[in-house]
Amino acid sequence: MELEALRSIYEGDECFKELSPVSFQYRIGDNGDPKAFLIEISWPEAYPQTAPAISMDAFFNNAISSGVKQSILNKLMKEVEVNLGTSMTYTIFEYAKDNRELLMENQPVNTVTALNNCTSAGHPDTAQPNKKKEKKEQLSKTQKRKLADKTDHKGELPRGWNWVDVIKHLSKTGSKDDE
Repeated sequence: MELEALRSIYEGDECFKELSPVSFQYRIGDNGDPKAFLIEISWPEAYPQTAPAISMDAFFNNAISSGVKQSILNKLMKEVEVNLGTSMTYTIFEYAKDNRELLMENQPVNTVTALNNCTSAGHPDTAQPNKKKEKKEQLSKTQKRKLADKTDHKGELPRGWNWVDVIKHLSKTGSKDDE
C-alpha cells in the first residue's frame, strides 16, 4: 500500500528516486544548493513494525561534514520512533523537507572554498604555476582575404583541395607500359 502511495505522491518529482520496491532516495533542496542533502530509506522485512534503514552515504552528500550527517540521522531516527508501527517513509521525507534549515544549521556554507584556501595558504613556498595566456595568431587583412577565398562559407577547405592531379602526374613520370 505504502509503495503505491509513494509512487502516486512523488510521480514526476525529480527529487524522488525509487531504487527498488523497498529502497528510496529523496533529495532535500535544489541541486546547486550547498545545504541540499540526499536521504536513502530502505525497508526491512518487518517494516513498519521495525525501523527502516536511513542512510546518508550517497556521493551527493560528500560535501556535508560527518557531524552534520550524524545529527540529521539522529533527528530522523527520533521521527522514526514516534511513527513506529505506521507507514512513515512519506512522513520522514516531509519532515526533512520542512526542517531542512534546522537539520543543516551546523553545516558551513563554503566548505569546499575553505578547504581550497587552507591548502593554498598552508604552503606558501609551493606556488601554483602561472598560466600563460596563449596568444591568437593575428592575421593581416590580405591574409584573411586569401584564407576566405580558399574556404567555403563554413570556413572549411573545399573537398579535394590537396589532391594531386593524377593525369598530370602520370604524364610527367610516364606509365609503366611505356617502358
